[in-house]
Amino acid sequence: MRWLMLYARSRQVPASLATVLISAVGVWALTRDGSAAHGGSQLPAVVLTTGAMALSVGLGGQDLDLDRGAAIRWAPRRAAHVLFGGAIVGTAILTVQAVGQDLATTAFVARDCAGLAGLAAFGAAVAGGRYAWAFPFTWLAFASLAPPSATSVPGKVATWMLLPTGTPAATWTALCLAMVGTTLYALAGPEALTLPAGRVPRRGQGADRYRNRRRGS
Repeated sequence: MRWLMLYARSRQVPASLATVLISAVGVWALTRDGSAAHGGSQLPAVVLTTGAMALSVGLGGQDLDLDRGAAIRWAPRRAAHVLFGGAIVGTAILTVQAVGQDLATTAFVARDCAGLAGLAAFGAAVAGGRYAWAFPFTWLAFASLAPPSATSVPGKVATWMLLPTGTPAATWTALCLAMVGTTLYALAGPEALTLPAGRVPRRGQGADRYRNRRRGS
């Protein structure tokens, strides 16, 4: 249990959870009078994207070399981080709906949470945890600016997070993002596509570095 607490602290999980809770409370405050209950998919998509952005902050450690060189199996931990993070974001908005107004169906929340969590994980694998938030944010901004009448497959892929459930293009886009992003992040880790090859330490080298740092202090 100690390693779990240390992992949560190193990945800024408390700060991410606080952001998700604040977003959920904000949604409840905006929708408790029913004025935003029929505002379409824009508001729930914004809330879920905010949660994914908060999740992405913790997808990179404070010492990348130390993480990569640690003699532990990172892949299951990374995959669990993405999956549980997406589940927490979805649970937050569903809980708000249970005590307030309905904003989206459970299927809509599950689809967008899966796709956005995978997109955040993909961003972490490409650019690291510091900049992973830009990937879901940019996609949401592009989807919001796209023509609402786009009926082509590329148009539906671009606006997948705003489309109603049952749209095949949106469902497959979310599934692909979830699978590719989570798998890439779990197996390769943060900044996998941008880290110079010379900086990738051997397994177990991080523990040696940590011991040498302790001896020198």
